[in-house]
Amino acid sequence: MPNTKTVKDYIRTIVDFPHEGIMFRDVTTLFADPRGFRMAIDQMLHPYAGERIDKVVGLEARGFILGGAIAHQLSVGFVPIRKKGKLPGTTISQDYKLEYGEAIVEVHDDAIIAGEKILVVDDLLATGGTAEAGIKLVERLGGEIVGCAFVIDLPDLGGRARLEALGMDVHALCEFDGH
Repeated sequence: MPNTKTVKDYIRTIVDFPHEGIMFRDVTTLFADPRGFRMAIDQMLHPYAGERIDKVVGLEARGFILGGAIAHQLSVGFVPIRKKGKLPGTTISQDYKLEYGEAIVEVHDDAIIAGEKILVVDDLLATGGTAEAGIKLVERLGGEIVGCAFVIDLPDLGGRARLEALGMDVHALCEFDGH
């Protein structure tokens, strides 16, 4: 019997994590299943078939897992965007607002060559703050973003609209209501 599961079927929801009222969408169950993981990578690549992509940028931390697999599939380089203080070389940084407070992400200043075509990936698009910070870093290095690919979109939180307002092409494999 053929596999009729969708990517969304592989994602576990954990109620009240990390605190009460949050429905945490756990992609580790997707990553752990070989069919589900392959399906997610293939579907994340599909909208960009035939497009030139020079590097894949993954946003910390689950974006590293997806981005590494996608970069491998495309035979291109992978660039991590990490939390402040985690990269050993010379970096540029970008701050962004969280629900409560601020955070900073960084990328090596030589990770992207001006004019390179970049695909930005992460597991989940919520408010879009982390993705926007990553986009700004890529653009400051002269990278041209082909698109932004996510496994999950939480449309109620407005991230897709935020990124599209920046002119980004946004793709997500599934959506969940709420936050």
